[in-house]
Amino acid sequence: MTRQHTRLEDFRVVGERLRNWGRWGPEDERGTINFITPERLVAAGRLICRGAIFDLGIPFDKSGPQDGAFRSNPLHMMSETGAGQDFPGGFKFADDYVLMPLQCASQWDALAHVHYDGLLYNGFPADGITTKGAEHCSIDKQAKGIAGRGVLLDIAALKGVDWLEAGTVIEPEDLDEACERQGGVEVGTGDILLVRTGWRRKFLSEGDPAAFMAGEPGLGQACCAWLHEREVAAVGSDNWAIEVLPGESPDAFLPVHLILIRDMGMSLGEILDFEELAEDCHRDGVWDFFFAAPPLKITHAIGSPINPVVIK
Repeated sequence: MTRQHTRLEDFRVVGERLRNWGRWGPEDERGTINFITPERLVAAGRLICRGAIFDLGIPFDKSGPQDGAFRSNPLHMMSETGAGQDFPGGFKFADDYVLMPLQCASQWDALAHVHYDGLLYNGFPADGITTKGAEHCSIDKQAKGIAGRGVLLDIAALKGVDWLEAGTVIEPEDLDEACERQGGVEVGTGDILLVRTGWRRKFLSEGDPAAFMAGEPGLGQACCAWLHEREVAAVGSDNWAIEVLPGESPDAFLPVHLILIRDMGMSLGEILDFEELAEDCHRDGVWDFFFAAPPLKITHAIGSPINPVVIK
Protein backbone atom coordinates (compact mmCIF):
# COMPACT_ATOMS: atom_id res chain seq x y z
CA MET A 1 0.00 0.00 0.00
CA THR A 2 1.35 3.42 -0.97
CA ARG A 3 1.98 5.63 2.03
CA GLN A 4 0.50 9.13 2.05
CA HIS A 5 2.79 10.74 4.60
CA THR A 6 1.74 14.30 3.80
CA ARG A 7 -1.96 13.51 4.27
CA LEU A 8 -1.70 11.83 7.67
CA GLU A 9 -3.25 14.03 10.32
CA ASP A 10 -1.02 14.90 13.27
CA PHE A 11 -1.62 12.36 16.03
CA ARG A 12 -1.90 15.11 18.67
CA VAL A 13 -4.82 16.65 16.78
CA VAL A 14 -6.50 13.27 16.44
CA GLY A 15 -5.82 12.43 20.08
CA GLU A 16 -7.34 15.68 21.31
CA ARG A 17 -10.45 15.07 19.21
CA LEU A 18 -10.91 11.49 20.45
CA ARG A 19 -9.80 12.07 24.04
CA ASN A 20 -11.83 10.45 26.82
CA TRP A 21 -10.25 12.31 29.72
CA GLY A 22 -12.82 13.02 32.41
CA ARG A 23 -15.48 10.88 30.73
CA TRP A 24 -15.59 8.55 33.75
CA GLY A 25 -14.45 11.10 36.30
CA PRO A 26 -11.13 12.83 37.09
CA GLU A 27 -9.73 9.87 39.03
CA ASP A 28 -10.52 7.16 36.47
CA GLU A 29 -7.63 4.83 35.61
CA ARG A 30 -9.52 2.13 33.67
CA GLY A 31 -10.47 3.99 30.50
CA THR A 32 -12.63 2.35 27.87
CA ILE A 33 -13.02 -0.84 29.93
CA ASN A 34 -15.74 1.23 31.63
CA PHE A 35 -17.86 0.59 28.54
CA ILE A 36 -18.28 -3.01 29.76
CA THR A 37 -21.25 -2.54 32.06
CA PRO A 38 -22.81 -5.33 34.15
CA GLU A 39 -25.66 -5.51 31.64
CA ARG A 40 -23.27 -5.95 28.71
CA LEU A 41 -21.31 -8.58 30.61
CA VAL A 42 -24.48 -10.57 31.28
CA ALA A 43 -25.41 -10.30 27.59
CA ALA A 44 -21.94 -11.54 26.64
CA GLY A 45 -22.43 -14.56 28.87
CA ARG A 46 -25.51 -15.48 26.86
CA LEU A 47 -23.27 -16.02 23.82
CA ILE A 48 -22.01 -19.25 25.39
CA CYS A 49 -23.96 -21.96 23.56
CA ARG A 50 -21.65 -24.90 22.82
CA GLY A 51 -19.22 -24.82 25.71
CA ALA A 52 -16.31 -24.76 23.25
CA ILE A 53 -13.18 -23.18 24.73
CA PHE A 54 -10.33 -21.54 22.81
CA ASP A 55 -7.17 -20.26 24.46
CA LEU A 56 -5.57 -17.32 22.69
CA GLY A 57 -2.30 -17.12 24.61
CA ILE A 58 0.99 -18.25 23.12
CA PRO A 59 3.29 -20.58 25.10
CA PHE A 60 5.44 -18.81 27.70
CA ASP A 61 8.74 -20.50 26.91
CA LYS A 62 12.04 -20.09 25.08
CA SER A 63 10.38 -20.70 21.70
CA GLY A 64 8.60 -17.32 21.78
CA PRO A 65 8.95 -14.51 19.21
CA GLN A 66 11.38 -12.27 21.12
CA ASP A 67 14.79 -11.95 19.46
CA GLY A 68 16.58 -10.54 22.51
CA ALA A 69 17.23 -7.14 20.97
CA PHE A 70 14.69 -5.41 23.22
CA ARG A 71 12.92 -8.13 25.21
CA SER A 72 13.76 -11.74 25.92
CA ASN A 73 11.56 -14.82 25.93
CA PRO A 74 10.56 -16.25 29.33
CA LEU A 75 13.20 -18.14 31.28
CA HIS A 76 11.71 -21.03 33.27
CA MET A 77 13.84 -22.44 36.07
CA MET A 78 13.28 -25.14 38.67
CA SER A 79 14.12 -24.35 42.28
CA GLU A 80 13.07 -27.75 43.64
CA THR A 81 12.50 -31.11 41.94
CA GLY A 82 12.17 -33.39 44.94
CA ALA A 83 15.75 -34.60 44.65
CA GLY A 84 17.64 -34.61 47.94
CA GLN A 85 14.54 -33.96 50.04
CA ASP A 86 13.86 -35.97 53.17
CA PHE A 87 10.48 -35.33 54.73
CA PRO A 88 8.50 -37.64 57.01
CA GLY A 89 6.36 -40.12 55.12
CA GLY A 90 8.30 -39.74 51.88
CA PHE A 91 6.77 -36.39 50.94
CA LYS A 92 8.44 -34.72 47.92
CA PHE A 93 7.66 -31.43 46.18
CA ALA A 94 8.67 -29.44 43.13
CA ASP A 95 8.82 -25.64 42.77
CA ASP A 96 9.78 -23.35 39.94
CA TYR A 97 9.89 -19.72 38.89
CA VAL A 98 9.91 -17.63 35.74
CA LEU A 99 12.07 -14.65 34.82
CA MET A 100 10.53 -12.63 32.01
CA PRO A 101 9.62 -9.18 30.70
CA LEU A 102 5.92 -8.73 31.43
CA GLN A 103 5.25 -7.93 27.77
CA CYS A 104 7.30 -10.59 25.99
CA ALA A 105 4.38 -12.88 25.12
CA SER A 106 0.57 -12.60 25.17
CA GLN A 107 -0.12 -9.53 27.31
CA TRP A 108 -2.10 -6.40 28.07
CA ASP A 109 -0.59 -2.95 27.85
CA ALA A 110 -1.50 -0.90 30.91
CA LEU A 111 -2.65 2.68 30.39
CA ALA A 112 0.70 3.81 31.81
CA HIS A 113 2.55 2.05 28.99
CA VAL A 114 2.96 5.12 26.75
CA HIS A 115 2.70 8.87 27.20
CA TYR A 116 3.66 12.14 25.57
CA ASP A 117 3.96 15.80 26.55
CA GLY A 118 4.43 14.76 30.17
CA LEU A 119 0.95 13.30 30.66
CA LEU A 120 -0.67 9.88 30.85
CA TYR A 121 -4.29 8.97 30.23
CA ASN A 122 -6.77 11.23 32.02
CA GLY A 123 -4.10 13.86 32.62
CA PHE A 124 -2.08 12.04 35.25
CA PRO A 125 1.57 13.20 35.33
CA ALA A 126 4.01 10.93 33.54
CA ASP A 127 6.68 11.59 36.17
CA GLY A 128 4.60 9.36 38.42
CA ILE A 129 6.34 6.50 36.60
CA THR A 130 9.55 5.79 38.49
CA THR A 131 11.86 2.86 39.17
CA LYS A 132 9.18 1.71 41.62
CA GLY A 133 6.56 1.46 38.88
CA ALA A 134 3.56 3.53 37.82
CA GLU A 135 1.70 5.58 40.42
CA HIS A 136 -1.31 5.86 38.11
CA CYS A 137 -2.84 3.78 35.32
CA SER A 138 -0.88 0.61 36.16
CA ILE A 139 -2.18 -2.80 35.12
CA ASP A 140 -3.49 -3.66 38.59
CA LYS A 141 -6.13 -0.96 38.09
CA GLN A 142 -7.74 -3.43 35.68
CA ALA A 143 -7.83 -6.10 38.41
CA LYS A 144 -11.57 -6.71 38.04
CA GLY A 145 -10.62 -8.29 34.75
CA ILE A 146 -11.26 -7.62 31.10
CA ALA A 147 -14.18 -9.74 29.97
CA GLY A 148 -17.19 -9.31 27.73
CA ARG A 149 -18.38 -9.74 24.16
CA GLY A 150 -15.46 -10.40 21.85
CA VAL A 151 -15.57 -10.04 18.06
CA LEU A 152 -12.94 -11.46 15.72
CA LEU A 153 -12.32 -9.75 12.38
CA ASP A 154 -10.16 -11.87 10.08
CA ILE A 155 -8.39 -9.34 7.87
CA ALA A 156 -5.92 -11.89 6.49
CA ALA A 157 -8.83 -14.01 5.23
CA LEU A 158 -10.49 -10.89 3.85
CA LYS A 159 -7.41 -10.25 1.73
CA GLY A 160 -7.13 -13.94 0.76
CA VAL A 161 -3.67 -14.48 2.26
CA ASP A 162 -2.15 -16.57 5.03
CA TRP A 163 -0.77 -13.38 6.52
CA LEU A 164 -0.56 -9.74 5.57
CA GLU A 165 2.87 -8.42 4.74
CA ALA A 166 4.77 -6.14 7.11
CA GLY A 167 3.85 -2.52 6.50
CA THR A 168 0.30 -3.35 5.36
CA VAL A 169 -2.06 -0.69 6.72
CA ILE A 170 -5.46 -1.88 7.94
CA GLU A 171 -7.92 0.90 7.21
CA PRO A 172 -11.44 1.48 8.62
CA GLU A 173 -12.82 0.30 5.29
CA ASP A 174 -11.13 -3.05 5.84
CA LEU A 175 -12.79 -3.41 9.23
CA ASP A 176 -16.18 -2.57 7.71
CA GLU A 177 -15.66 -4.98 4.84
CA ALA A 178 -14.65 -7.77 7.22
CA CYS A 179 -17.82 -7.19 9.27
CA GLU A 180 -19.93 -7.48 6.13
CA ARG A 181 -18.04 -10.52 4.83
CA GLN A 182 -18.47 -12.26 8.17
CA GLY A 183 -22.24 -12.28 8.02
CA GLY A 184 -22.82 -8.69 9.04
CA VAL A 185 -21.31 -9.04 12.51
CA GLU A 186 -21.41 -5.73 14.35
CA VAL A 187 -18.83 -4.11 16.62
CA GLY A 188 -20.31 -1.84 19.25
CA THR A 189 -20.24 -0.39 22.73
CA GLY A 190 -18.27 -2.43 25.23
CA ASP A 191 -17.00 -4.96 22.70
CA ILE A 192 -13.47 -6.34 22.72
CA LEU A 193 -12.23 -6.29 19.13
CA LEU A 194 -9.75 -8.95 17.99
CA VAL A 195 -7.97 -8.30 14.68
CA ARG A 196 -6.34 -11.22 12.89
CA THR A 197 -3.48 -10.27 10.56
CA GLY A 198 -2.05 -13.78 10.27
CA TRP A 199 1.19 -12.64 11.91
CA ARG A 200 1.06 -15.50 14.42
CA ARG A 201 0.71 -17.98 11.55
CA LYS A 202 3.75 -16.40 9.93
CA PHE A 203 5.79 -17.02 13.05
CA LEU A 204 4.55 -20.59 13.42
CA SER A 205 5.39 -21.24 9.76
CA GLU A 206 8.81 -19.61 9.69
CA GLY A 207 9.98 -19.73 13.31
CA ASP A 208 11.97 -16.54 12.77
CA PRO A 209 11.83 -14.12 15.74
CA ALA A 210 13.85 -11.45 13.91
CA ALA A 211 11.39 -11.42 11.00
CA PHE A 212 8.42 -11.39 13.37
CA MET A 213 9.79 -8.36 15.22
CA ALA A 214 11.20 -6.47 12.23
CA GLY A 215 7.83 -5.02 11.25
CA GLU A 216 4.19 -6.00 11.02
CA PRO A 217 0.84 -5.39 9.39
CA GLY A 218 -1.56 -3.56 11.67
CA LEU A 219 -4.11 -0.87 12.30
CA GLY A 220 -3.59 2.48 10.64
CA GLN A 221 -4.16 5.73 12.46
CA ALA A 222 -7.57 6.23 10.87
CA CYS A 223 -8.84 3.17 12.76
CA CYS A 224 -8.64 5.11 16.03
CA ALA A 225 -11.73 7.13 15.11
CA TRP A 226 -13.51 3.92 14.02
CA LEU A 227 -12.87 2.39 17.46
CA HIS A 228 -13.89 5.60 19.22
CA GLU A 229 -17.16 5.93 17.32
CA ARG A 230 -18.14 2.37 18.23
CA GLU A 231 -17.08 2.75 21.87
CA VAL A 232 -14.91 -0.36 21.71
CA ALA A 233 -13.65 -1.40 25.15
CA ALA A 234 -10.31 -2.95 24.13
CA VAL A 235 -8.50 -4.18 21.05
CA GLY A 236 -6.19 -7.16 20.58
CA SER A 237 -4.18 -8.57 17.72
CA ASP A 238 -1.87 -11.44 16.75
CA ASN A 239 0.99 -9.03 16.07
CA TRP A 240 3.23 -7.43 18.70
CA ALA A 241 2.20 -3.77 18.59
CA ILE A 242 -1.39 -3.61 17.24
CA GLU A 243 -0.45 -0.96 14.68
CA VAL A 244 1.33 -1.09 11.34
CA LEU A 245 5.14 -1.03 11.24
CA PRO A 246 6.93 0.59 9.53
CA GLY A 247 4.48 3.33 10.46
CA GLU A 248 2.51 5.58 8.18
CA SER A 249 4.52 8.70 9.01
CA PRO A 250 8.24 9.21 9.66
CA ASP A 251 7.34 12.00 12.10
CA ALA A 252 5.75 9.86 14.82
CA PHE A 253 6.59 6.52 16.40
CA LEU A 254 3.63 4.30 17.37
CA PRO A 255 1.00 7.06 17.02
CA VAL A 256 -1.86 4.54 17.31
CA HIS A 257 -0.50 3.55 20.74
CA LEU A 258 -0.38 7.20 21.76
CA ILE A 259 -3.94 7.92 20.64
CA LEU A 260 -5.55 4.72 21.88
CA ILE A 261 -3.76 4.38 25.22
CA ARG A 262 -2.86 7.90 26.27
CA ASP A 263 -5.81 9.81 24.82
CA MET A 264 -8.65 7.32 24.62
CA GLY A 265 -7.66 5.12 27.57
CA MET A 266 -7.87 1.86 25.63
CA SER A 267 -6.03 -1.27 26.78
CA LEU A 268 -4.20 -3.18 24.02
CA GLY A 269 -3.76 -6.94 23.90
CA GLU A 270 -0.76 -8.11 21.89
CA ILE A 271 0.91 -11.30 20.61
CA LEU A 272 -2.29 -13.35 20.65
CA ASP A 273 -3.00 -16.60 18.79
CA PHE A 274 -6.24 -16.62 16.79
CA GLU A 275 -5.51 -19.62 14.55
CA GLU A 276 -7.75 -22.22 16.21
CA LEU A 277 -10.48 -19.68 16.94
CA ALA A 278 -10.47 -18.32 13.39
CA GLU A 279 -10.78 -21.81 11.94
CA ASP A 280 -13.79 -22.49 14.13
CA CYS A 281 -15.42 -19.15 13.29
CA HIS A 282 -15.04 -19.81 9.58
CA ARG A 283 -16.60 -23.22 10.10
CA ASP A 284 -19.63 -22.24 12.18
CA GLY A 285 -20.06 -18.65 10.95
CA VAL A 286 -20.17 -17.26 14.50
CA TRP A 287 -17.74 -14.39 15.01
CA ASP A 288 -18.84 -13.08 18.42
CA PHE A 289 -18.37 -14.89 21.70
CA PHE A 290 -17.64 -14.56 25.40
CA PHE A 291 -14.07 -13.34 25.95
CA ALA A 292 -12.16 -13.23 29.24
CA ALA A 293 -8.57 -12.09 29.82
CA PRO A 294 -7.93 -10.89 33.36
CA PRO A 295 -4.48 -9.42 33.98
CA LEU A 296 -2.27 -10.46 36.86
CA LYS A 297 -2.52 -8.05 39.78
CA ILE A 298 1.09 -6.90 39.60
CA THR A 299 1.19 -3.72 41.65
CA HIS A 300 2.36 -0.63 39.74
CA ALA A 301 3.20 -2.71 36.63
CA ILE A 302 3.10 -1.47 33.05
CA GLY A 303 1.73 -4.69 31.58
CA SER A 304 0.67 -8.21 32.41
CA PRO A 305 0.99 -11.66 30.86
CA ILE A 306 -2.37 -13.20 29.95
CA ASN A 307 -3.91 -16.35 28.56
CA PRO A 308 -7.17 -15.05 27.07
CA VAL A 309 -10.02 -17.52 26.78
CA VAL A 310 -12.91 -17.48 24.33
CA ILE A 311 -16.02 -19.55 25.07
CA LYS A 312 -18.61 -20.17 22.36
